[in-house]
Amino acid sequence: MDASGDCEGPRLPGGDGPPGGTRETSRQLSREQLFVLISAASINLGSMMCYSILGPFFPKEAEKKGASNTVTGMIFGCYALFDLLASLVFGKYGSLEIFSGLGLVLGPPLGGFLYQSFGYEVPFIFLGCIVLLMVPLNMYILPNYDSDPGEHSFWKLITLPKIALIAFVINSLSSCFGFLDPTLSLFVLEKFNLPAGYVGLVFLGLALSYSISSPLFGLLSDKIPHLRKWFLVLGNIITAGCYMLLGPIPVLHIQSQLWLLVLILVLNGVSAGMSIIPTFPEILSCAYENGFEEGLSTLGLVSGLFSAMWSVGAFIGPTLGGFLYEKIGFEWAAAVQGLWALTSGLAMGLFYLWEHAQRRRSKLQNILGTEEEQTALLPDEI
Repeated sequence: MDASGDCEGPRLPGGDGPPGGTRETSRQLSREQLFVLISAASINLGSMMCYSILGPFFPKEAEKKGASNTVTGMIFGCYALFDLLASLVFGKYGSLEIFSGLGLVLGPPLGGFLYQSFGYEVPFIFLGCIVLLMVPLNMYILPNYDSDPGEHSFWKLITLPKIALIAFVINSLSSCFGFLDPTLSLFVLEKFNLPAGYVGLVFLGLALSYSISSPLFGLLSDKIPHLRKWFLVLGNIITAGCYMLLGPIPVLHIQSQLWLLVLILVLNGVSAGMSIIPTFPEILSCAYENGFEEGLSTLGLVSGLFSAMWSVGAFIGPTLGGFLYEKIGFEWAAAVQGLWALTSGLAMGLFYLWEHAQRRRSKLQNILGTEEEQTALLPDEI
């Protein structure tokens, strides 16, 4: 996948030919590349199913056993930190996000069905067996390859202003997703009196739209790189609006209805795909522009940064969400969460405006400097 508009990203390990995408070379994947993608897809699918399967029933069960919403949120957050270990080795390509979205799609209805039909323990046993079977599969199919260590450090990457702001965007969007895990099912159960199996179907609105829109935004980000900044900014602003309407926030005086909630979740899934997918190529492009070499070492740094920021947000979201739900209710808690996405989107937009102004000024100075040099070289007219 191209990481920027002007320079090509490094190839997957095991491919033939020079670094870069397959635009000038064959589009057919080698056997090793295919195995790496299968492994990454299985990890995305498994980890997202493990995370999302809890949503329809776990918060209510924890509440029955005396756990506060804050504690429930911290449990979801701790899972997100463990999920970081599984995802550090891969970058988040748009095509692989299909499997993340598929995990989010399958998890809630499967968890709700197994819980309602067989009891509390069965969802964990079933999914645990599935994930356990993935271990020997990945051990068998993943190829061995060598990578020279890069000259640049993680701290040099994160201290670049543009990348720091994008990391804040990743953090806020991950927090928005994580916020829903301990709160949405409780809100739906209390507001609409749905059984656990149907609560899982409500989550489909978000997960299905995200899994469908992610590859589309990945393709557009590759083909038309200058759209990435618009996706990042607009996606965050739309996400903020969605969280204001989830409750909806009481000041709007809109009655909460199930169809409206599902519609907002669908829109939120699209806006999340719009915002999240361009972050990886934007970070990679900025790294190359600041002297990071093309290769697996830079890909590893960027992927590690993405996963770390995502996991931090996935810890903060449910923890803070559970606390706010308990203190001020779902409607206001969702609005507070939306403010985080709004802040990151506006900050990113202001940075892009400043960057555009700086480039125009630099271009103008170069033009003026060239004209002065040409004038100095011309012979004096008599």
